[in-house]
Amino acid sequence: MVYWTIVEGDRCTPHQQLFATADMVEAMQHMELLRKRQREGEGVRFITMSSEHPDLVGHPGVDVTGPDYNWKKRRR
Repeated sequence: MVYWTIVEGDRCTPHQQLFATADMVEAMQHMELLRKRQREGEGVRFITMSSEHPDLVGHPGVDVTGPDYNWKKRRR
């Protein structure tokens, strides 16, 4: 999925376009067109891409680490 925002004055309008998992080249080309519009002065901002692993089993997150998980911010 490619996401971007159009900024016009005080108004920000979010947009998105879905691409199939196999269409990475098309997604990158779409992002390059958006960046070209941005370079030309159009109010295109926050251009980004996000993906999901199509074969993911289960939900990602800390809850899948198990009861032994003992991460600490500081090393002691």
